[in-house]
Amino acid sequence: MTTSREPTTQEQLWAGQFGEAYIDRNRGVDLVASNTELFRKVLSETQAVGSVLELGCNIGNNLHALRGLLPEAELHAVEINAQAAAEVEAWGGATVEVGSILDFEPSRTWDLTFTKGVLIHINPDRVQDVYAALVRSSNRYVMVCEYFNPVPVEVPYRGHEGALFKRDFAGEMLDAFPELRLVGYGFTYHRDPQFPLDDSTWFLMEKSG
Repeated sequence: MTTSREPTTQEQLWAGQFGEAYIDRNRGVDLVASNTELFRKVLSETQAVGSVLELGCNIGNNLHALRGLLPEAELHAVEINAQAAAEVEAWGGATVEVGSILDFEPSRTWDLTFTKGVLIHINPDRVQDVYAALVRSSNRYVMVCEYFNPVPVEVPYRGHEGALFKRDFAGEMLDAFPELRLVGYGFTYHRDPQFPLDDSTWFLMEKSG
């Protein structure tokens, strides 16, 4: 993916050293185990998922979890940080495109498309574009797992302003895309005694027609 536009502040942040530091903070078998439990719940609300697209996969923790749950599925991802994408490529359990999800133009569709902890880091002026990419890329299910807030708010993030935003991402998608219906939702909790994750809410939606 190539672009002639000026990258957003958020894209510059995640493509560079800040994004590489995130890699080291977010790896390990315990994290994959927690993600596996999350996706077990999500997939229990679906049928016949044979292909998955993740927008913003980092080093593939979610993809590792999905590979264990869907051993025969085709997994694909888009990742802006080249170092993180290289780890996914080296693993070999999924294919990955290096580039910004704001420039992603799908040439096909997948049974399930999703983001997890990614929409919160998208420039609010461009988040609608990511909604559209998720819906356009899906032939059935769309899932978002993000920090929730009923109204849009910005939160300081690791010493940076303009780097983390909370809002009702799923609600905005349901309003913008009438072909979507809510199938299920749930919450992950950092104090879960077995499978802790950030305090995020996941929403699974299904396309009609």
